[in-house]
Amino acid sequence: MRAHPRHERRWASDSVPERSMVSDGSSSPAMTDDSNSRDQEFVEVTLDLQDDNTIVLRSVEPTTVIHIDDLTGAGNETPTLASASWSPSPIRRSSSNNRIRQFSQELKAEALAKAKQFSQELKAELRRFSWSQSHSSRVLSASTSPNASAGGGGGGAFDLALAARALRRQRAQLDRTRSGAEKALRGLRFIGNYNSTKTNGVDAWNEVETNFNKLTKDGHLFRADFPQCIGMRDSKEFALELFDALGRRRRLKVEKISKDELYEFWSQISDQSFDSRLQIFFDMVDKNDDGRITEEEVKEIIMLSASANKLSRLKEQAEEYAALIMEELDPERLGYIELWQLETLLLQKDTYLNYSQALSFTSQALSQSLQGLRRRSPIRKMSTNLIYYLQENWRRVWVLTLWFCIMIGLFTWKFIQYKQKSAFQIMGYCLLTAKGAGETLKFNMALVLLPVCRNTITRLRSTRLGFFVPFDDNINFHKTIAAAIVVGVILHAGNHLACDFPRLIKVSESVYKKYLLHDFGKHKPSYLDLIKGPEGLTGIIMLICMIIAFTLATRWFRRNLVKLPKPFNRLTGFNAFWYSHHFFVIVYVLLIIHGVFLYLVHTWYLKTTWMYLSVPVLLYAGERILRIFRSGFYTVRLLKVAIYPGNVLTLQMSKPQQFKYKSGQYMFVQCPAVSPFEWHPFSITSAPGDDYLSVHIRQLGDWTQELKRVFSEACEPSLAGKSGLLRADETTKTSLPKLLIDGPYGASAQDYRNYDVLLLVGLGIGATPFISILKDLLNNIVKMEEQADSVSDFIRTSELGSGSIDSPNPNKVYPKRKKPLKTTNAYFYWVTREQGSFDWFKGVMNEVAELDQRGVIEMHNYLTSVYEEGDARSTLITMVQALNHAKNGVDIVSGTRVRTHFARPNWKKVFSKTSSKHSNARIGVFYCGAPVLAKELSQLCYDFNQKGSTKFEFHKEHF
Repeated sequence: MRAHPRHERRWASDSVPERSMVSDGSSSPAMTDDSNSRDQEFVEVTLDLQDDNTIVLRSVEPTTVIHIDDLTGAGNETPTLASASWSPSPIRRSSSNNRIRQFSQELKAEALAKAKQFSQELKAELRRFSWSQSHSSRVLSASTSPNASAGGGGGGAFDLALAARALRRQRAQLDRTRSGAEKALRGLRFIGNYNSTKTNGVDAWNEVETNFNKLTKDGHLFRADFPQCIGMRDSKEFALELFDALGRRRRLKVEKISKDELYEFWSQISDQSFDSRLQIFFDMVDKNDDGRITEEEVKEIIMLSASANKLSRLKEQAEEYAALIMEELDPERLGYIELWQLETLLLQKDTYLNYSQALSFTSQALSQSLQGLRRRSPIRKMSTNLIYYLQENWRRVWVLTLWFCIMIGLFTWKFIQYKQKSAFQIMGYCLLTAKGAGETLKFNMALVLLPVCRNTITRLRSTRLGFFVPFDDNINFHKTIAAAIVVGVILHAGNHLACDFPRLIKVSESVYKKYLLHDFGKHKPSYLDLIKGPEGLTGIIMLICMIIAFTLATRWFRRNLVKLPKPFNRLTGFNAFWYSHHFFVIVYVLLIIHGVFLYLVHTWYLKTTWMYLSVPVLLYAGERILRIFRSGFYTVRLLKVAIYPGNVLTLQMSKPQQFKYKSGQYMFVQCPAVSPFEWHPFSITSAPGDDYLSVHIRQLGDWTQELKRVFSEACEPSLAGKSGLLRADETTKTSLPKLLIDGPYGASAQDYRNYDVLLLVGLGIGATPFISILKDLLNNIVKMEEQADSVSDFIRTSELGSGSIDSPNPNKVYPKRKKPLKTTNAYFYWVTREQGSFDWFKGVMNEVAELDQRGVIEMHNYLTSVYEEGDARSTLITMVQALNHAKNGVDIVSGTRVRTHFARPNWKKVFSKTSSKHSNARIGVFYCGAPVLAKELSQLCYDFNQKGSTKFEFHKEHF
């Protein structure tokens, strides 16, 4: 007979060698007499007894057996053990032959009786197995053919379907030693948080017991409190179904349980046995407890899992995905699935996940690990850390060092200068400190404007100066200078108001006339006279303006973290920050006046305040004037407006002919309908090669909230097949608000072309600068392939036309090849909390997946609202995700061809895999998002740069 072929998936072997089959015409060894048994060939049969009392045939091999008569009757032979069987060997005849013969006869009789029974059962099983293999295809076809139901054949078709399922169950006996199965066996955890945070089960139970004591009523825990008690407060519906399933296992339907019953429940759900956890999960689905799961029950558990993981769209499509699972697990169309089928899908889901695979390791990973284990002395370690720090931060170090040196020089200069004045005899070192701090204030008040001259910085960062000056840190430097201004104001104003002014008014008239008559006049001023004079009054007003501006610029006020009652709530938010920052106009006017009316300086050219401020103020004023003219020159027309889930507004507009930009840059946007004064920066999400401009704006503050409201009024509900909740375009009846733009402005992400490999990390709306980069990379890939094809066609046509292809003509002019793109690979990691976020860039992700045939761009989506892989609450979602992508090529979560992973990425593994695959490469790590992750990524760059030859350079965007 023919052996059945091995299943195309990685199931355990189910084929039986032909030589092991028992012939119909021969008797089994147990049925023959002693003489015939010597001529029979025995086989060694290896069987596995499963937990569900089924037997799996592993192997059938020929073997050699012991003839007991030979052992007892052939003297000079002795039995010896071989590795796999007994073989005859010489022994000596002993004096106790009779006793041995008697014992051997009894042993032979018992062995033959057992062999007879087992042989009959095995023969029947092998015959049935052989028949099912040779007729399996006919069984499957007969179960669906019209003839199977004719003439009372309906029952026969059902029996054939049952037989087909039994055959499939035999073939699906799983090998749990494979890596994919081993990984799945560690999954299906009901109490993931406890397993990951507690050292042992006792600690976990102690916390559950503590919760029980808090929630108990009359010594019992009610069903409604069960989720909170076991730590599933965020998955209440799922926990309640778990409670009911555990109750059904005890044939009870209870509303409250005692502590002993809770411990029994806890022991079951925290059981380390995969089979136990699988049975509990099956019981959750099998609500009628008949050992079968119907399509309706599958739909209910999908909806339950979707609800626990906040996947509203998956909930809406639960019926479709339930049908998909039934189609895969119930090809016989019996209308139900059993426990072993659920286990099959769970342990074999990795065979479907053949997309978005992890990067391959190379030997470089091992060498890096070994290098990291080498012990270094503390001095060597400190020197290495210092060298690395200087390599990474030398631009910042020299700029800050120069800045500090200038401030120290100015302070020392004024300190020494005023020590020579007669006023020092009265006011002492308070005067010297105030004047030294005042000189640094002049310098810093001039310098603080330069980092926000964005047009100037954008031009300078493209020059050679960009190699020496960290222009991307302009906002950080602006904040650092502001902090120095605060210190300077405290020293200058504090020493004047609290130290040298009181000393002045307390001095005697004679001493005053001796030292201060020339500076303060004939009459000794009072404290009020000093305050209400031009110097004092301008200083007090500047101090008040600065306190307001600095306070409202702090993160707590700017990000609305401080909640104030009405009407003081208007003092928080971006609007308050933006308008209060324009107090600087008043401050600079008063600063110049303050610098003119100095008590102790009377020569005009020694009053240097205007000298410090003139160039920076004129430069900044010129930039603001340029913005006004350029925004009017860049006339744009809104082409499309869409509002997506997650409060994201997409604006697509016409691109002015003079507007030239690079991927990664940003521009300012103003909407006069919201505010005629406010300009807000947003990353450009369109690529330079596109014939339009686009930005994605998330509602984070009062201005963006009002902008969304204004555009929502002009939008209409989205039609079928169109993305977005609301949409509007040029055909919309309601006129769209006017929009003004200014830019582009430089950012760190625009330098992505300088790196061999890109690692792009975006959190939520922080993905916007990288979408433009991905589109630009894709456009360049397509253009380079088209150019390569055109050059090849041109050369082939030219050589054929000249009649010779062996000798190229040096006088021919070939088309110029475009400079090859330095970037060889890009890895995009997008982490978001909401499923609807994937709608923002669905078209881009599908386009990249479709056109990037060479695999230059690798995209990974992460949804943090879904429990990590292996958690029972996301197990079924993972199954459906694998099945749907294998069948339709679409991820069920994102709706794109890019796989969505669950929970947060393991960034250390990401860096390790990237470093291993791209040894000796220069990798640019670009991040846009919350500051917390920026610290982790920066530290990982530092760690991996010390381990191997791959170099990571970290850049982050500022919101």
